[in-house]
Amino acid sequence: MKALLKDVIADQVHFLSGRKNIIHRNFPEHYLHNEQIIIISGVRRCGKSILLQQIRSRLPHKNYFFNFDDDRLSGFSAENFQDLYEVFIELYGNQDYFYFDEIQNIAGWEQFVKRLYNAGKKVFITGSNARMLSKELGTLLTGCYLAIELYPFSFKEFLQFKGKERLAEQVYGTEAKGEIQAQFNAYLHQGGFPLYLSTKDDLVLKTLYDNILYRDVLVRNQILNEKEIKELVYFAVSNIGKPFTYSSVSKIIGVKNPTTVKNYIEYIENTYLLFTLNKLDYSVKVQLRNPKKMYAIDNALVKRLGFHFSGEEGRLLENLVYIELKRRGGEIFYHSEEKSECDFVIRKGYQVEQALQVCYLFDNFNTREREIAGLAGAMKAYQLKEGYIITSSHEEVVITEFGKIYIMPAWKWVIECDKTNHNKS
Repeated sequence: MKALLKDVIADQVHFLSGRKNIIHRNFPEHYLHNEQIIIISGVRRCGKSILLQQIRSRLPHKNYFFNFDDDRLSGFSAENFQDLYEVFIELYGNQDYFYFDEIQNIAGWEQFVKRLYNAGKKVFITGSNARMLSKELGTLLTGCYLAIELYPFSFKEFLQFKGKERLAEQVYGTEAKGEIQAQFNAYLHQGGFPLYLSTKDDLVLKTLYDNILYRDVLVRNQILNEKEIKELVYFAVSNIGKPFTYSSVSKIIGVKNPTTVKNYIEYIENTYLLFTLNKLDYSVKVQLRNPKKMYAIDNALVKRLGFHFSGEEGRLLENLVYIELKRRGGEIFYHSEEKSECDFVIRKGYQVEQALQVCYLFDNFNTREREIAGLAGAMKAYQLKEGYIITSSHEEVVITEFGKIYIMPAWKWVIECDKTNHNKS
């Protein structure tokens, strides 16, 4: 095993030496030097490995890096972590910083990492499964780690990638506004996966989806019926933001038991490919029974995997806003009453702090009245003094009896989200 580990380390060092850290991903400085284990999770190919290399570049000890997403490691088990540790010492001497990529592939990894933590070592981990932050950790690492979820590029990072980062600062004048609107339109359709943006090759998206589907969903959860999972994903990305129940989906994809659909969705959610949105209700039982909505990790995958139709920009914008809200943190729900609905309400603790509507085209009178009424209903229900309607380009402020409604272009809102997220760090 030790000879194999040396080969893998050598190959990984050679591979990493050719990588370029094009875009700096935001990472809290104080996380570099505290004692906690740092766990970075997110969908495959969103940039976790690059972030891990950026972290390494800022620390004194850099050599104890290992990527477990390697087919040669099929025989690696928890007992071999000691072999890896001894190989590290043999090759590089004693060091205090460890960097493990996709460690969730190895059952029992938590015990080794806890041993390093107890010995005063600093450990950074990445993984492509949300379950590694909950069920799989159990109580072993409770209080020992800090978790960060990484997403594909934000709009600001997209602008950096395109060499247009100046547009994320101050935008004045017709020409500048036209330019940033054009860049946002591209981002709306192209998404934020770094490799896809570099190549514009649909094969990148196909390979990404296949890896998630087969390795992270089917194999990991020992599912034999590939067809049902594929039809579920197709249904979800073709119906972004539309209410559904497990029973209704089971009938559509031909699954007899709605509980099976529930389990399938949980498995897919754990890969960060899809997310479920609940209707807000102060009764948890009622909340779980209410219809849900689904959103996807990235618009490029939505376009690649789902059904295409004219006027899809509204669906893509709603999906984009949801992912931006995920970046910001807080619990996200939708609000629905008998005569109105609000796309997103954000709760922190027991308090709803924000309400947002998404409306791509805001120039129709009936549309305008409906969207304002839906948002105002949420503002009244949660005693909010302001709300937001995110549009393609329209901007104004509307005063209602419940408070101010800020109607603003999506590009401006996502940049403000990015600044808020940066300042939190």
